[in-house]
Amino acid sequence: MLAAIGRRLRREPDDVALILPFEEVVEAFGRVGESDAGLQVVALDAIVGSVDRLREFDRRFRPTSARTRGRWERIAAARRRGESLPPISLYRIGNLYFVRDGHHRVSVAKAMGDTVIDAWVADVRTRLPLSSDTRVPDLPLKGHERLFRERVPLSAEQRAHIQVSDAWDLGVLAEAVEAWGFRAMQERHEYLDRREVARLWFEDEYGPVTEMLRDGGFVERHETPTDAYLRVAGARYRLLRTHEWSGAVLARVRGARRDRRRVRAVARRRRVR
Repeated sequence: MLAAIGRRLRREPDDVALILPFEEVVEAFGRVGESDAGLQVVALDAIVGSVDRLREFDRRFRPTSARTRGRWERIAAARRRGESLPPISLYRIGNLYFVRDGHHRVSVAKAMGDTVIDAWVADVRTRLPLSSDTRVPDLPLKGHERLFRERVPLSAEQRAHIQVSDAWDLGVLAEAVEAWGFRAMQERHEYLDRREVARLWFEDEYGPVTEMLRDGGFVERHETPTDAYLRVAGARYRLLRTHEWSGAVLARVRGARRDRRRVRAVARRRRVR
């Protein structure tokens, strides 16, 4: 309760304290494989998630309801009597851990000021790296990002230039790249794999076009260059039914945008009257 009050006073979002759900993290980040890492000494601060006790503890493994009180107090009493407790069981993704078995032991250890705990660890490898600042609302974005990487395998340097304001647009962009690749194969009369399509799209399409949009003032203040690329590409095709990029095409798109703004302004004035 005191922690919740502190977060409110600091104006932190409520999701900061949510424990990370293992299955959702693995689905979003993409499971690659799993291996046994044996018995290890694990830092308690690195344990941030759970397999199945999402509603009973917060991210720092403080109990969130009275349902855990009885078991929690029995384990705490055993600790005070000096009884040894069995190692807990954890999944590890990157440098972060998720509890399979031993939630109450983790909670009691943290409450008593321990910094480490013995644990049986299984390593889970994922396609995307998991960072310590990941929160529950980030998982859908990570899922879209992982799918985009699989469908459009750009290099790390190229991928850094792809930024969208809405995670759903990554799926739209992936479809646009795949369509571009299909047209490129028809024009070249040869098969191109996903990696080659991604490289050619970035070099021949995305890079030159986003530079053209920036120079022409098409990137609005609330947009990223990727947002502008998707918006203008969609408007261009709806208006002209073409995939061509040129000064004349952009001039037509700009003129159509001005016309729409004038129509909306007239409509607003009529409503006011």
